[in-house]
Amino acid sequence: MALLGRALARSVSHLHARTTHLHARGLSRSVPRWQEAAKISKFLPNPKRVAIVGCPFSGGQPRPGVDQGPIHLIEAGLPRQLEELGWEVHFDGHHQFEDISASIASDPPIGKLKNPRTVSKVCEAVAKVVGKHAREGVLPLTLGGDHSLGMGTVSGTLEQYPDACVVWVDAHADINTVETTGSGNIHGMPVAFLLGLGSKIEEYAWIKPALKANRLVYIGLRDVDAGEKAILREHNIKAFSMHEVDKYGIGKVVEMALDHVNPARQLPIHLSFDVDSLDPTVAPSTGTPVRGGLTFREGHYICEAIYETGCLVALDIVEVNPSLEDAASVKQTVAIGCSLARSALGETLL
Repeated sequence: MALLGRALARSVSHLHARTTHLHARGLSRSVPRWQEAAKISKFLPNPKRVAIVGCPFSGGQPRPGVDQGPIHLIEAGLPRQLEELGWEVHFDGHHQFEDISASIASDPPIGKLKNPRTVSKVCEAVAKVVGKHAREGVLPLTLGGDHSLGMGTVSGTLEQYPDACVVWVDAHADINTVETTGSGNIHGMPVAFLLGLGSKIEEYAWIKPALKANRLVYIGLRDVDAGEKAILREHNIKAFSMHEVDKYGIGKVVEMALDHVNPARQLPIHLSFDVDSLDPTVAPSTGTPVRGGLTFREGHYICEAIYETGCLVALDIVEVNPSLEDAASVKQTVAIGCSLARSALGETLL
């Protein structure tokens, strides 16, 4: 716990210092729109505003470095890129994870679950931040960090938009329960918590299982545990693996996915995008790469198509890990994280 606490403190301290520098350079202030956003939102007021929520957190999995994802995306120019698309941008900067860590004297496993108290407290804090932005009519763009943060981001969205649907783009289903997890890494469990599956854990009682199985759809799955497959079948959860992407093409898959969770295109959409959904040749700097993933264009098409619905109310970009692979691979993965966000927020090819 002490090691995790120090790592969190270092990450947040670095992000705070860089945030101050970015504010000084004017990258995080809202500026007058010089270009009209391309699509009218069905849920966000004009002028459209986005809040970038930096979450330098790695406690849901064992690999160091994913906590540095947010600052790399910011330093790559993401705030300015979104301003150039017509969004009013606010960069939230760092969040006080070191306070959470310091408040937990020890964090022994609960069953197999690793860092369970820290993960819970961080995600609860993220839920409050995302929920606040949603209530104010601002689109929260959460930069992870590992995908355990999805517990917080989706919870925050559902607080304001209880009928929202979730499009979870990932190589993994992230739906292991306390009973089915083999690793105990909570980044493989957030969807189970959001659906209220498995044994109840007191530390996670703050999560109100507001997500309904028929409001969830997966795209890009290709590394799913046996227990997760059983859960998907038992709860009739719609999932499009890479088999369906290969069979039908990404355009048809996205159409079918949206027809399932949002047939009239009148419900809010939360898009949670794990970069490991992309093939490792496309996004190499991520902690759990799986070959045979989405191409560059397939990943971006998902984002473009969801933006075109006018229903997007929240976006996560997670699992960029700048400590993995060489400098060129890191630069490539960070650039793709930025371009996915731009595509989800209105960038077009023409």
